Amino acid sequence: MLNDTAYQTCIQACLDCAMTCEACASACLQEQDVKMMARCITLDRECADLCLLAARLMAREAENAQAFCRLCADICRACGEECGKHEAEHCQACSRACLACAEECARMAA
Repeated sequence: MLNDTAYQTCIQACLDCAMTCEACASACLQEQDVKMMARCITLDRECADLCLLAARLMAREAENAQAFCRLCADICRACGEECGKHEAEHCQACSRACLACAEECARMAA
């Protein structure tokens, strides 16, 4: 399974997304109106955690990795949509990473 290019691509997308979400959450905490960024920060943190777990499950070739990728795609999509609402470059970068990861995870879950 790990030799499968699709798995490697998805694992990398999950890792990239997790790191981008962590950076976005940290940057959002520095924004002037942190309260306005609350949902973004929450989704960033949830998405980062789920992406790391999805990458671990795929690396372990866990039997439930595919099902978990489906959940990961959903949270990545939600996070990407929320981040896309904000003009800050860190949010826009996070939105792109999340939506790309959602695509990869959805492909793995199919």
